Amino acid sequence: MKILLTNDDGYQAPGILALYEQFQHRHEVILMAPDRERSAVGHGITLHEPLRMKTVRLNGTDEVYAVTGTPADCVKLALSEVYDTPPDLIISGINPGSNTGVNIHYSGTVGAAREASINGVPGLAVSIERGDFMDYHGMAEFMETFADESLLRTLPAGSFLNINAPAIKFSRIQGIKITRQAANNISTKFEKGTDPRNFNYYWYGKMNPVGKEAETDNAALFENYISVTPIACDITNYSLITELKLASYENL
Repeated sequence: MKILLTNDDGYQAPGILALYEQFQHRHEVILMAPDRERSAVGHGITLHEPLRMKTVRLNGTDEVYAVTGTPADCVKLALSEVYDTPPDLIISGINPGSNTGVNIHYSGTVGAAREASINGVPGLAVSIERGDFMDYHGMAEFMETFADESLLRTLPAGSFLNINAPAIKFSRIQGIKITRQAANNISTKFEKGTDPRNFNYYWYGKMNPVGKEAETDNAALFENYISVTPIACDITNYSLITELKLASYENL
């Protein structure tokens, strides 16, 4: 397969390098990622300044692309300027830290996979929960098995998969669960401080406790399963369309 790898942590991050090392032997792989960390940029793109793309060498040999923009920029730029025909798959990750619950909306990792799907290319967002043992190589090996062509044919247009693994040795993972997005938020509190010039600053505080609602992405990680959550790009509330029409708002 032709595969584009990207992330929101930069082209030298251990997660994307593990994917590159795993996939390059049996697939046609291009790595294009931000030139620095771009975590929590969501689906943002760069509009008010030019993007710059340069080739850099990994380990003094393989050429990859470093981009001054966001993960979504990387996908757009690759599809426009690098590929003559679209790749078979775009994988975003492996992110250090789970992207579950409401965090999905903030995640640059997920934003890149969504951008892939919007452009008609199957997209996978891949993350590992933060912890003492983050098995990037085990997850990369799993992803090569998981991301076969038969799976990609089952993904409908406008949908992608958000995949999260627990922070344990891969041999301890209990299996895969198909899940829904949990309702937890990343953080609602700030730590207030004062800088040396006596100005206030605000830093996101402790994360909210993670809920364990049944059949959710968070619950799967808590039980040492890999969570696979199908995400739709179309966020229209179709049932509300009918209710609004019945309420005659269209005639105001």
